[in-house]
Amino acid sequence: MTESRPSTPLTPTRRTTLRAAGGGALLLGLGLTGCRSAVSEPETPAGKAGAEARRGGTLTVAINSDFTPSLLFAQSGQSLQHRLIYNTLTRYDDQLEPQPELATSWEYAKDGRSITLRLRTGVTYHDGRPFTADDVIFAVKNLQNPLRAAQLRATAAAVTGFDKRGDHELVLKLAHPVNNLFDLFEFMILTDRNSVEDAVAGKKLNGTGPFKLTKWSPGTGLSLTRHEKYWQPDRPYLDAVELRVVPQADALLSSLRTGQSQLSFGVPGKNLPVIASTPELAISEYTTGGGAYYLGVNTTVAPLNDKTVRQALAWGVDRERILKQVLGGYGLASATPWPKSSPAFSEAGRTHYTYDPGKARELLKSAGHPKLDLPLLHINLPGDTAVAEAIQYDLKQIGVQVTLQPTDPATAQKNLISQSMPGLWTMGHGFAQVQPSTLAVSAYPFNEAKNTSRFRSAAYTKVVREAWTTPETGARANALRQQITDTLLDEAFIIDLVIRGAVQVASKKLHGVTLNKFAYLNLDNAYLAG
Repeated sequence: MTESRPSTPLTPTRRTTLRAAGGGALLLGLGLTGCRSAVSEPETPAGKAGAEARRGGTLTVAINSDFTPSLLFAQSGQSLQHRLIYNTLTRYDDQLEPQPELATSWEYAKDGRSITLRLRTGVTYHDGRPFTADDVIFAVKNLQNPLRAAQLRATAAAVTGFDKRGDHELVLKLAHPVNNLFDLFEFMILTDRNSVEDAVAGKKLNGTGPFKLTKWSPGTGLSLTRHEKYWQPDRPYLDAVELRVVPQADALLSSLRTGQSQLSFGVPGKNLPVIASTPELAISEYTTGGGAYYLGVNTTVAPLNDKTVRQALAWGVDRERILKQVLGGYGLASATPWPKSSPAFSEAGRTHYTYDPGKARELLKSAGHPKLDLPLLHINLPGDTAVAEAIQYDLKQIGVQVTLQPTDPATAQKNLISQSMPGLWTMGHGFAQVQPSTLAVSAYPFNEAKNTSRFRSAAYTKVVREAWTTPETGARANALRQQITDTLLDEAFIIDLVIRGAVQVASKKLHGVTLNKFAYLNLDNAYLAG
């Protein structure tokens, strides 16, 4: 049977139709190449790396914040380790075409109200239990559980029924068509249904992925060893992976430059020139835009309930300066959340708000608030602190005095989810790099039904819901995306600043590293040479 890969449940794109016409054998050959690789890593993970790979060795990854078990199912900075321990059903390539992982093929019903998944056989969890359709059913229901801190719940909730046809074929029945089901499939880690409560307590992480957890030392990091019965033959190459918490910038730089660690995605932008001058290290940028820095606004805090005040803030931040001075030039200054790879991107949207402190002051004066004093929560890591300090400086120039509130990453994420932010905050968001509808139905800052800014609008809800259930191509889809963008710019409850994909710093001895669209680290084909 050939692999069925329509990009939406409604109408296949022309690109999908043409690529699918090549037949299933091609798709099976691409089984592990769907993850994005950084632009300066030219070798294909399963190609050149496979021919030259050296088996063995331990890779040490420097991370800037520790694993938080209660956030296992939420997208956050700690998601890096997910794909090491767990698999997903599918993964996207750079053109947002889904590729097989634990689902080997799929077929939509013509009405878009169900999808049939054929699952990989011979897959076992780390404890030896076979992977079956029951694990997929559990994974979907787990994300539907309101007690879980998880994005993409709305998409999971659209699945209203399951028809299991043996252990390795499953039909998901949908309440209505959605155009981001493969976002769910790439986001949804397939945890062990028998030990999920132990997982969210940090006691046991049992997956089907290439590495298994041997130890979690709170505050220090995770130790992983090769899963000897991994379903991909002869993978992984590495014997072990150590994820070590190194929150301070100086210590992180030293760790990389001395070879104590060989990989990190947490180097602050202002320190990248030091890395660039280190012959043993290479910098790579994931240019499809895995995230963005933004300024969040709590619309229930006066006078931030006035969109004129919020628009003034949007005019008052110098995005280009943040990009150059704080982020080392890696990224794209933008007033909208969309990377250039997104079908929702437009140059007009990106430049809608440019730095104009005079206009910002005029708007504040017209709203009756020429002077303001507001708190600004930020994560207390070097890169995030630098962004917050840049915002603080810019807003001071327009009469807005900002008091910084440094907060640890786990608490900041919990405040984001529980809508417990002060008047202003700055963090990073994802979800703009996949189907555009996902941002507004699933990302906590943008969610039409319940967002961190506490912004509600019947018009916003209507257009988001329609965009979510409309085929992803065509004039109507484009018009709906533009309406969402126009609402975000006009209401300014989330003020985007810089689009930024992950910036990878790695030893030049390390090869075959990739990230998926949700920044899950894939080391199936990674190896250390020399």
